[in-house]
Amino acid sequence: MKTAFFDSGIGGLSVLHHALKILPGEDFIFFADEDNVPYGTKTREQVLGYVDEAFKFLVAQEVDAVVIACNTATSAAVRAMREKYPELPIVGMEPAIKKALDLYPARKVLVAATEITIKGEKIHQLIERLGAEKFVELRPLPELVEFAERQEFESAAVENYLRGEFADYDFEKFSSVVLGCTHFNYFKDTMKKFLPPHVKFLDGNEGTLNQLIRLANLKPSTKKFSQVEYFYSGRRVTSENELARLEKYLQRLDEMYKL
Repeated sequence: MKTAFFDSGIGGLSVLHHALKILPGEDFIFFADEDNVPYGTKTREQVLGYVDEAFKFLVAQEVDAVVIACNTATSAAVRAMREKYPELPIVGMEPAIKKALDLYPARKVLVAATEITIKGEKIHQLIERLGAEKFVELRPLPELVEFAERQEFESAAVENYLRGEFADYDFEKFSSVVLGCTHFNYFKDTMKKFLPPHVKFLDGNEGTLNQLIRLANLKPSTKKFSQVEYFYSGRRVTSENELARLEKYLQRLDEMYKL
């Protein structure tokens, strides 16, 4: 079976990274829309167009399932893609708000995401469905996407940006920070500098892959190693320099996985 992971850029590697750990032996395509990243600063109509083009490409690769490993693209386009490809298992991302409230009842949760995700109907419906209006704060952190694309994770500029964005919150009242954009997984260590020790990080990766396993009816593979093909906006990545760049991201995710 071949599963595609699609993102606006390299954020979705954090979902693929988790898949490589829990689904050894499966084959994957990773599609980063590097020509159009970041999505969070675009209009919903633009994002829908980008996702539609990516899906045309992925369907032509005869993939068996697609994970939209991007909260912004999920918010803007997952419903339309499911309507267009009803026979294809399509899994979207959802911020781990329910998980945060289940683990830490009656404690506040900060959801960090992009503007499109935060303004989108999907996240507000989720919060309303959970009755969590009093406990959830939403914060856009759009510049983290661009920092991540430059592999800039611990610089003074990143620290100053996060210090300013977190200054409004009394984190003693919060249980967790929900990472509602897959690009944000690269910044856990830097974020920890501005958070009390009790504040935990949560993301939607585990829930997304559990849903993939259910929808695609994945069974344990007899293969020991996965094959991964990488594409930038439909162009296969073959350059040694670019493959090394992607490997650095995966190594960074290995470090963040422990936090």
